[in-house]
Amino acid sequence: MDAFEKVRPKLETQPQEEYEIINAEVKHGGFVYYQEGCCLVRSKDEEADNDNYEVLFNLEELKLDQPFIDSIRVAPDEKYVAAKIRTEDSEASTCIVVKLSDQPLLEASFPNVSSFEWVKDEEEEDVLFYTFQRNLRCHDVYRATFGDNKRNERFYTEKDPSYFVFLYLTKDSRFLTINIMNKTTSEVWLIDGLSPWDPPVLIQKRIHGVLYYVEHRDDELYILTNVGEPTEFKLMRTAADTPAIMNWDLFFTMKRNTKVVDMDMFKDHCVLFLKHSNLLYVNVIGLADDSVRSLKLPPWACGFIMDTNSDPKNCPFQLCSPIRPPKYYTYKFAEGKLFEETGHEDPITKTSRVLRLEAKSKDGKLVPMTIFHKTDSEDLQKKPLLVHVYGAYGMDLKMNFRPERRVLVDDGWILAYCHVRGGGELGLQWHADGRLTKKLHGLADLEACIKTLHGQGFSQPSLTALTAFSAGGVLVGALCNFNPDLLRAVTLEAPFLDVLNTMMDTTLPLTLEELEEWGNPSSDEKHKNYIKRYCPYQNIKPQHYPAIHITAYENDERVPLKGIVNYTEKLKEAIAEHAKNTGEGYQSPNIILDIQPGGNHVIEDSHKKITAQIKFLYEELGLDNTSVFENLKKYLKF
Repeated sequence: MDAFEKVRPKLETQPQEEYEIINAEVKHGGFVYYQEGCCLVRSKDEEADNDNYEVLFNLEELKLDQPFIDSIRVAPDEKYVAAKIRTEDSEASTCIVVKLSDQPLLEASFPNVSSFEWVKDEEEEDVLFYTFQRNLRCHDVYRATFGDNKRNERFYTEKDPSYFVFLYLTKDSRFLTINIMNKTTSEVWLIDGLSPWDPPVLIQKRIHGVLYYVEHRDDELYILTNVGEPTEFKLMRTAADTPAIMNWDLFFTMKRNTKVVDMDMFKDHCVLFLKHSNLLYVNVIGLADDSVRSLKLPPWACGFIMDTNSDPKNCPFQLCSPIRPPKYYTYKFAEGKLFEETGHEDPITKTSRVLRLEAKSKDGKLVPMTIFHKTDSEDLQKKPLLVHVYGAYGMDLKMNFRPERRVLVDDGWILAYCHVRGGGELGLQWHADGRLTKKLHGLADLEACIKTLHGQGFSQPSLTALTAFSAGGVLVGALCNFNPDLLRAVTLEAPFLDVLNTMMDTTLPLTLEELEEWGNPSSDEKHKNYIKRYCPYQNIKPQHYPAIHITAYENDERVPLKGIVNYTEKLKEAIAEHAKNTGEGYQSPNIILDIQPGGNHVIEDSHKKITAQIKFLYEELGLDNTSVFENLKKYLKF
């Protein structure tokens, strides 16, 4: 109960509802490793829910502000455990290595670690491979041993600053993969898990525009890649000793407009987690006979949560939506069936609706939307509408469970998630159609979505709010410049608003890495002129704007505070000029810049932030917020 009280503030549920809160944990052998209070602990698998656990390390020794364990890796023979630890106000992580002796001992501590994995060498010695991150760039791979033969050496350095490096251990632990990637291209090297000191083997030299990811089973590599036509992901395989692209054989292709969310490999099966036409599917491929079983998942489901699992007989995962907490499902290979967690049914299933609609953009492209509202809502045109958008990097719009979103729906709001081009919801081409000199497609899609919602009777401009974070701020800021009458209020979090000046500053940590997304205005006049057409900061003008609430973070390395402050000041000047020209009686919109301490890019669980944003929306739309804050108290501890 003491441990539960420490995490309760993150999500306190209504008394009659049962939401499970899970910290990072790993099962290895007969033990479970996890965080208990401020300690890294382990317990017997069957006793994991009891108080019978062994403290391996007290996180308070690191002298960090409210540290928590981000991920855990256990050495193959359980001589050591490594854990990556960070705080909510920073992206920097510290990796600790604890020796699992009779008296657990802190063996080593490495700062600024991004990814890390264990392998065992020919002499049965544990070797930790880890990547070092500096200024958000991850280019160096190290390997370290401990005990009597202690050493730590840099193993690989990526020379191209536009690429980053991360490590992945294949599901069967046979190979450690060094993945070198930028936004559109990748290259993978294999380290033999049986001979980790041997030179790595290159699978395929990077080819511009070709992405690939690797798994292993029975001396074969399974490669998820976009090589060939169409340039969407497909599954290929080849013998592990002939890994080059010329030997890749096509094994499985996806339907059009399909996003591959994840892949999991088992002894006799490969499981693909897919999003097709904005609905979730699981494809189970039998590797013995190449059979394929496609499972359509419940229509309310909007996102997968993958489970760390070593059971070869079952494939567990969770499904969630913005208003429904995660629910467990397990596919059992022997039965060939998907089993749903039994027990208490969430009441939101009966009190809310989820709709899948499409809007037609200017060029005729159909843009999917996901909409939530109360089942018993009458006259939806008079209900407040909160629109969500992202549209960048080929990443899906976040649709994980957020208790404040559920409270809004309970209070009569309509939530609309617009899956515009530039995101990844319909596959790689969906991203390609909204990046570089096609960024305006995303803006046209967003505008079409909001007009379609209004046209179909979902709210009206005076009751419509728009929200986004990070790169989603580009489309929101652009819409505020070009068609502000569609909106009444806007909330932005760590928004990217000054695209042109940011992308021309190569001293910033991510500029070179993100040229593939936004273009290079320093060397390409076409890119520069195109960015000028949509950049929120560049297109501010004296006119009426919706009310805007911006949450920014003081030491944010991804979206510099300077650009947000400059945008806010310029916007206020334009509004003041418009008010002056309009004359008496004009009420200027509220523009609020809330600068939070810390350097984490987005702190989703900040109750102060959630409260401020909801208070702003209710005040700007002229709504009574009495009940919403009473309901929030059931979820959040103020």
